[in-house]
Amino acid sequence: MRNSLFILGPLSDDDIEWLITYGEKQAVSRGSVLIRQGQPVEDLYLILTGLFRVTDDRGGGQELARLGSGEFLGEMSFVDANPPSATVTAVEDGLVLALPRTLLRQHLEQNTAFAARFYYALAVLLSDRLRATESRMRGSGDYKLGTDSGLEEGELDMNVLDSIHLAGARFKHIVDRLMQT
Repeated sequence: MRNSLFILGPLSDDDIEWLITYGEKQAVSRGSVLIRQGQPVEDLYLILTGLFRVTDDRGGGQELARLGSGEFLGEMSFVDANPPSATVTAVEDGLVLALPRTLLRQHLEQNTAFAARFYYALAVLLSDRLRATESRMRGSGDYKLGTDSGLEEGELDMNVLDSIHLAGARFKHIVDRLMQT
């Protein structure tokens, strides 16, 4: 659910309603490939339920991660328009909210306030991933959200805490609304 903390927190309630209205709830069967490495991605996905495996086909199918509810998929390809660098396969049956790339880009162009919030959220998400990767490369592998913020160990950044609570509530709202349809 870590991705949704970064993406859903900065968005407004109206932004969330837009995602619900224009996104498409899709069932994904166990074993189905949602994103294939090297092939263009037409949607940005939010995992509502289920578990997905991220693999590197170039490395013989080496598993890179397992992602579940609240995680976004396809955001790197959305930002840089390059084909995905990994394959995403459903480990179990699940549901995703698919946000069509063309429709999302159109909305970003028409609504600059939404664009600012959305791209800020993506920048924070990708920055967090880079910090985590750097931490793993240094061998510590224990990077946690906010650890480079200057706070003492055990202290919580109140902005992060507020964002986490808000993002969690927004994710629950999305799931509740989409499960009704």
